[in-house]
Amino acid sequence: MDLQKQFRDDELEKIVDEATLYMCACPGQVASELFSLRDLIRYQRKCLENSDTAPAVHRTIADAALQAHQLMEDCLARVLKLEGWDRETLTMPEGLRQRRNALIDSND
Repeated sequence: MDLQKQFRDDELEKIVDEATLYMCACPGQVASELFSLRDLIRYQRKCLENSDTAPAVHRTIADAALQAHQLMEDCLARVLKLEGWDRETLTMPEGLRQRRNALIDSND
């Protein structure tokens, strides 16, 4: 039950921060869901390590969470690429920032 990560926790936090700061919630929501899946995987691992009851239940949940995690990490990687995020710094592209600024200015 190995958890393969494309994004470290600090990188997910950076994506959430950038998305929140620039009001582009979708990448941040995906990153937040990855945190939740990681918590679920950790919890199921503890259940498997510390309990003799219902290991099949915990294994089933853990396996599904691992699959979902992989799917959502792939999703996040594709979204960042589609939107043109800098993968080294995990900063949102200037075009999205300008679009957000224009939206705010139009509401004034």
